[in-house]
Amino acid sequence: MKATARAHPIQGLVKYHGMRDEERRLPYHDSISLCTAPTATTTTVEWEPDGSEDVFRIDDDVVEGRAGERVEAVVDRVRALAGFDHAVRFESENSFPSNIGFGSSSSGFAAAATALVEAAGLDLSRPEISAVARRGSSSAARAVTGAYSILETGLNDEDCRARRLPVGEGEDGFDPESDLRIVAAHVPSYKETEEAHREAEASHMFDARMAHIHGQLAEMTDALRAGSFDRIFELAEHDSLSLTATTMTGPAGWVYWQPETIAVFNAVRELREEGVPVYFSTDTGASVYVNTREPYVDEVESRIAEIGIETDVWSVGGPARILDPSESLF
Repeated sequence: MKATARAHPIQGLVKYHGMRDEERRLPYHDSISLCTAPTATTTTVEWEPDGSEDVFRIDDDVVEGRAGERVEAVVDRVRALAGFDHAVRFESENSFPSNIGFGSSSSGFAAAATALVEAAGLDLSRPEISAVARRGSSSAARAVTGAYSILETGLNDEDCRARRLPVGEGEDGFDPESDLRIVAAHVPSYKETEEAHREAEASHMFDARMAHIHGQLAEMTDALRAGSFDRIFELAEHDSLSLTATTMTGPAGWVYWQPETIAVFNAVRELREEGVPVYFSTDTGASVYVNTREPYVDEVESRIAEIGIETDVWSVGGPARILDPSESLF
């Protein structure tokens, strides 16, 4: 009753904000994202029928408090589906920094749900596993199905689950799955996404976001099908600004961006004026996804590095998957 899984984190393209049901993590509206690779979370779990308590470790640290409760929510859902009350040993490792805006909760809960389901012997499809992962993080649902995925909203696990979106090759030959390059600009400023979601609907900008988000989702779906680099990532850039406007105008006035974040935005805009196909995107955090096409990645990375910011280059990642037992963490 042991399994190891790996999942890639997500970059939100049309992001959800706020939850209509916090316990089951049911968002107010659909959301679309892409997975980033080679960044990943690897998780090994083992169900222990004779065990006395659950043990959760992430990057060698024991997980307790609210973070532990979120892991427990996913574990409990799998226990309920499997019909047993076994304890579990749970260990997880990230290949990238967490809590700076690069989606570590998405890959974390996607890998956890995939490993827990496999170790419990359950025969579930990826969309069904996505509904399990969603109990930890709504974004994790899309990390289960991978690449470009949509999480559809709903009031139950049958409706609120993720699925892959079809993508096409653009008229200029751009393939969204193989030709995209993401220059990840690391701005290490700790953030707390859950609190921002909790108070989102208290922002006076929330109703305005809800009014335009469905059109944004339709535009993004169409742009992906058409394989249009500029349409996809211009929409993602504008959605980042919309999300942040809502976040900053909530009761706590969360401002996650740092001076380095704005410096990256300015560099991206300057590059675009010079004819480089490039757009910025942020989730809830200070770090920046700089989206460009493969032939331009060295030029873009060099310009961002001039600001004095650590960078990585990522591409589009696939769905969560089970690993060979030889890759187990314990």
